[in-house]
Amino acid sequence: MPKNKGKGGKNRRRGKNENENEKRELIFKEEGQEYGQVTKMLGNGRLEAMCFDGVKRLCHIRGKLRKKVWINGGDIILLGLRDYQDTKADVILKYTADEARNLKAYGELPDS
Repeated sequence: MPKNKGKGGKNRRRGKNENENEKRELIFKEEGQEYGQVTKMLGNGRLEAMCFDGVKRLCHIRGKLRKKVWINGGDIILLGLRDYQDTKADVILKYTADEARNLKAYGELPDS
């Protein structure tokens, strides 16, 4: 019997970075949204983020991003605030380093 080489089966080969180098339109925050920086990954699809309005929030990664977009500590993310819980939020979008630099240039993010 031959040894299997590589990792996983069909589902790993299915989507190999199709839109990696594709430019997407920069999305700014709207009403009920806030920018944040990931301080700690908690596991189980959750993380702790320091928002740029000065509040530390427990955030939930929505299902659309969960296994497709990998989020690490220090990443800049867009959060959807909950009107009934101020200490919790939902991750809507992860910005690439390039997009984060553009947001800073537009004055959306503070310099610190």
